[in-house]
Amino acid sequence: MKPLEGKIALVTGASRGIGRAIAFRLAGDGALVAVHYAKNEEAAKQTIHDIASIGGKAFGIQAEFGLSMNMDAFFADLDSKVEKYTGQSQFDILVNNAGIAQMGTIEEISEEAFDKVMAVNLKTPFFLVQQALQRLRDGGRIINISSLAAQNHFPGTIAYNLSKAGLNTLTQTLAKQLGSRSITVNALMPGVVETEVNAELLKRPESKKRAAQSSVFDRLGQVEDIADVAAFFASPDSRWVTGQLVDASGGGGL
Repeated sequence: MKPLEGKIALVTGASRGIGRAIAFRLAGDGALVAVHYAKNEEAAKQTIHDIASIGGKAFGIQAEFGLSMNMDAFFADLDSKVEKYTGQSQFDILVNNAGIAQMGTIEEISEEAFDKVMAVNLKTPFFLVQQALQRLRDGGRIINISSLAAQNHFPGTIAYNLSKAGLNTLTQTLAKQLGSRSITVNALMPGVVETEVNAELLKRPESKKRAAQSSVFDRLGQVEDIADVAAFFASPDSRWVTGQLVDASGGGGL
């Protein structure tokens, strides 16, 4: 029996990159996966197709997270789709992966840009969890995709750093509150991962080499590196681990 057989997972930002890899891995482990996407419907359909090709089950759900997010509408849509497959609206695993980056030092970040980063990276996970709590089964899992940027304090990504530091605090606060329901809450902190988001940075050979050297393994992180760690935290094997901020950077935080 697969470790997540009978489980239902919601993965935000799952049409590409780390989110796609996590959705694919959880589906491979037996979960029914809700593949959330903001705009790229074709990429989401491809993710769902690829999951089906390995015998997995998934469906898409669209919502653009941000300042004007309609959380009630999002969960009404999710409820109806989960009910279609299972007959009820409860689920087991929430992966808060969707996020945006914003380059700039404190002198360069506009109030509008600051608000957008906070809305997507911190406000959205906060209120997703708030509404998910009545739907998450006891013994469920919340996995927040944070970043090593919350700890390395690079001045050129100050707004992003702050949003991820807030997500780390949310993780540890929720872990204390939800322990009575045996719901674990953990955060993964990747370093530089070879994704479309980092394509501009990594197209320069010197930048790519420097990013690879930030890991003790002298290579760039791959989306599967993060997905495999997320799979552990989604599994029954992680039942005794909660409130952890896990360095998933290949030793970049050492």
